[in-house]
Amino acid sequence: MTCSHHMIMQRNLLLCLLLLTSMSAHASTGSASATAPKSDTVNPGRITVINENDYYASNDDQHYTQGARLSYLSGRVNNNGFWDTPFQFFAAHTPLFGGAEARRKYGFSLGQNMFTPRNTQSTNAGTNDRPYAAWLYGGFNLLQESATPSHHTLENLEIQAGVVGRWALGGVTQNDFHQFVGVKPALGWRNQLENEPGVIISYERKWRFQQRLYGNLAVDIIPEAGVSAGNILTYGQGSVMVRFGQNLAADYGPSRIRPSLSGTSWFDATQMDGKFGWYIFAGTQGRAVARNIFLDGNSFKNSPHVNKKPLVADFLVGASLFWSDAVRLDFSVIQRTNEFYNQSGHTDRFGGVNLTFTFL
Repeated sequence: MTCSHHMIMQRNLLLCLLLLTSMSAHASTGSASATAPKSDTVNPGRITVINENDYYASNDDQHYTQGARLSYLSGRVNNNGFWDTPFQFFAAHTPLFGGAEARRKYGFSLGQNMFTPRNTQSTNAGTNDRPYAAWLYGGFNLLQESATPSHHTLENLEIQAGVVGRWALGGVTQNDFHQFVGVKPALGWRNQLENEPGVIISYERKWRFQQRLYGNLAVDIIPEAGVSAGNILTYGQGSVMVRFGQNLAADYGPSRIRPSLSGTSWFDATQMDGKFGWYIFAGTQGRAVARNIFLDGNSFKNSPHVNKKPLVADFLVGASLFWSDAVRLDFSVIQRTNEFYNQSGHTDRFGGVNLTFTFL
């Protein structure tokens, strides 16, 4: 499938370049107003399109083979406004979202993840390979950044709700796209997991420690801890990311599809010194996994499954480039350790491309 992978990559890169060009033109038309210092009232929402796929980083077409997500991040929430209500509720009744000088935002997302066995030309994945599965979901999250003299902290509380099984449209999506680009269809979607509604509730906290080097060039380190619970995924995680670049204070790393290192779309252009920013990054995340429906199978029905490993790690590297809050492009490569026993072949490797632009 190497030739077809090149065709797909060229097509996606062309789309990204076209979108990047159009958004850059939009940014240039508004450059006169952008030269003025930003205030919290000039804080528009942002749309992020994420595509993760194994063909970005390898010739494989297996396991976590495709993830796509469309998300919206709001501007800063007004104090005591409608969207501030859930923050105030959690601050009053839980240890979450405390702090008097906090910046708060909310977000929505819609996404689909697809998983296949190594051999997609067999109608039955067998007992030693992961089953066919897809996850179609919507999400809502609350994000809060607070500052101390030594570091910044970002909290993210997210709920995702959706479906696994035929209702998630994994087979339709993958095989229709394969037919469009001239790739053989995957033959085993008839044996995917059964339909099951699902939910994931996640909370994570990041601490950003930054050291300026020269001008707005800096290096930072971002440790993170979090937990996710639900019938789809249940795990605890710890991670760390190191970044080097310009205008690091605007975010905490590129957005990713869960489970992942980073994964938040937080961005605050008011923290930028100048309109241009970039950085390179590297990081790792370890997860202690209690539940993974895509490996364990359905919760209440007999279904294909494998014997999952309780400990999984991700390693990633990448780069980000952004122009104020108008447009942003991220690229990352992720290596994931084996997720189940008797997993054959080399460890999974996939890439991610993000495009973000202002949404007024």
